[in-house]
Amino acid sequence: MIQKLFSYIIPIKIFKKKSERSKIIEITWANGELVLDSENTNYSYGSLQRILRYGLRNIGYDTILKMDHILLLGVAGGSVIKTLVDEIEYKGKITGVEIDPDMIQIANQYFNLDQIKQLEIIIDDAFEFVLKTKNKYDLIIIDIFEDIKMPNFLFESFFSERICFLLEKNGFVLFNTMILDEAHNVRNQKYISEINAELFTSKMLPRVEVHNELIIIEKVA
Repeated sequence: MIQKLFSYIIPIKIFKKKSERSKIIEITWANGELVLDSENTNYSYGSLQRILRYGLRNIGYDTILKMDHILLLGVAGGSVIKTLVDEIEYKGKITGVEIDPDMIQIANQYFNLDQIKQLEIIIDDAFEFVLKTKNKYDLIIIDIFEDIKMPNFLFESFFSERICFLLEKNGFVLFNTMILDEAHNVRNQKYISEINAELFTSKMLPRVEVHNELIIIEKVA
C-alpha cells in the first residue's frame, strides 16, 4: 500500500470525524501503522500501545495468561486488546467499556475489533458500569482520556475503592495517567497514598513516553 510506505516519511491522515463525546477523531498512517488520535494526543496504537504494553510486561505475560477475565475501561481503537490477544495470546474473556459509540464504530471499521470473539464491548459510562457490575476481574485496565484531560472521578477515593473491590485475589489494576504539570504529580501521589497498604501493593512507572505515568496495584489479601 502506497500510503503505508509513504507514512515512514510523513504521517498520512486518511480519516477525520467530529464526535459528540471525543470531539475530533483521526485515523493516520504513521511509520507503517494505523494509529487513532484525538486532536492533541494519541488514543490507540502508536505510543499508547507501547505505554500499555510496557505496563502489561511489568505485570508479567505469564501471569496474564493465567487470568480468566480482564476489564478495560476506555476502549478507543482497542490497541491494548490487540496486544493481549495477538502478542500475549491471552485466551480468557475481555470486557471493554467505552462511552463513545463513534469510537467503537471506527475501531471495528479500521482495526477489526468486532472480529475478536472473546471480546464483549459495552457502550456505557465507566463510572456507571463500575457501580453496576456484579463480576470480579483478574485485571482492570483504566485508560480514559478526554483528549489530554482525565475525568476527575478516576482519582476520587470512592471510585478507586470500588475498582479495588472488583479485583479477584492477586488481581491487578493497570492505570494509565498523564502528567503535564506539578499538580498532576501531586494528584498521583495522593492517589497512591490512599490505597490500603494492608490489602494492596502499589507502584508507579514514571515518565513512560515522556508524559505518561502508569500506576500498578495488586490485591494481595
